[in-house]
Amino acid sequence: MNPTRRHVLMAAGFFAASRAFANEQPSIRQGAAMQPSTVKPRHVLCFLGKDEGLLHPPEAVVKTIADFNFEIDRTYSQAKPDPHMERSFGVCWDRVFPKAWSEADEMAVFNHKAVLYVLSPPMEQQKTVAYSAAALRIVEEMIEAGATAVKGESAGVAHGLARWRQLARECKAAATTNQGLAVTAAMSRSCRLAFAKRPLAGDTYNESVGFHLVGLPDIYVARSRGSDRNAAKLMDEIADAMAGRGIEATLRDRKLTLSREQDYAEGDFKFNPYGIIRIGA
Repeated sequence: MNPTRRHVLMAAGFFAASRAFANEQPSIRQGAAMQPSTVKPRHVLCFLGKDEGLLHPPEAVVKTIADFNFEIDRTYSQAKPDPHMERSFGVCWDRVFPKAWSEADEMAVFNHKAVLYVLSPPMEQQKTVAYSAAALRIVEEMIEAGATAVKGESAGVAHGLARWRQLARECKAAATTNQGLAVTAAMSRSCRLAFAKRPLAGDTYNESVGFHLVGLPDIYVARSRGSDRNAAKLMDEIADAMAGRGIEATLRDRKLTLSREQDYAEGDFKFNPYGIIRIGA
């Protein structure tokens, strides 16, 4: 790691934590029905702004993006409004956390004049939490630089600016106040709440999308088990257990199994290479 990159990671509070990820990030048990996938997840961050200056972030932000090996996508970024954004944000707002966005956030989407996309590198499972923490740092810096709305495209989730800032603060606090697996679990939770969407109502299950961005399988809860909020609570409970105790131990204790069957193709950003946990009635 070059000195500049080390300095940035330490300043963010991530370097000390990320050293533990490679050795301590829980791994997934593979079986005959759950063969490993070669797909590596990626973050796609969508930023909206009030003018074309959004496409030219300050030098310090550009440096942070480069230091974490993220990149600005110049192909799809544009210095004009995207007429699809109002509807897209409308279906992506997080409806689990109370007051996750405000009328001002909705108006910022409606009035945007530019769109910027930032991509992460393909992520190894043991480094997903570190990269997701870096993604939150980039979101925080882009908001400080004038971005007016932010959406995580990989799972289709959006928060208001105040909520994004709160999640970034929680992630940094976790990185600086915990050690070992505790920091992994605490940072994993902040990053999961930031970049994963839940619950999405299917015909049979309430589903999570985006847990692969913190190295975990997604969780589908049978709709017959209760309300959407009950499903989200159970998803978070199991995800916290997997992040803290390990995936294999959590599956064993709760008598759960992994499946490769999902509706997303391997080329889809929402595809989870770590599998799906289905919790029946």
